[in-house]
Amino acid sequence: MTQPNPEKPSSSKSDPIKDSAQQIWLAGLGAFAKMQQEGSKAFEALVKDGAGMQKKTQQAAEETLAQAQARMAGLAGDLGTKTAAGWGKLENIFEERVARALEHLGMPSAAELAALRARVDALEAQLKTPPPAAPRRAAPRKTTDDPARSTSRRRTPRSGG
Repeated sequence: MTQPNPEKPSSSKSDPIKDSAQQIWLAGLGAFAKMQQEGSKAFEALVKDGAGMQKKTQQAAEETLAQAQARMAGLAGDLGTKTAAGWGKLENIFEERVARALEHLGMPSAAELAALRARVDALEAQLKTPPPAAPRRAAPRKTTDDPARSTSRRRTPRSGG
């Protein structure tokens, strides 16, 4: 299906491979000429398409990064909570063992010390407050319960003298 070359007179001795190569060459030159004419438009279209693709790719990357950051933050929060809980348990065990050791040595507990402080504070407050003045009463008569003493003090009438 080769067409005769319009620039060359057709010859019966022409080589089909040579003709085919000539047509490919001319097609390439035609594409080159067309690209020169419309090259700037095609280049701008390619730049526009590339910018759109870059924007889509960047958005996808940012979404993936945000998901990864959210997941890492969640994992870090879980790890922090578990670590804090572990330290809390360890601290409680340590405090219980120290309290038992102090109790074994006869030391009062924190609750006992707090109760004692409260009692001391209450007593100090009572000492600082003067007692209310009591109304004066007549002193009661002294009576003796010892019968031997009571008979020696009895007056006996004296006779004669």
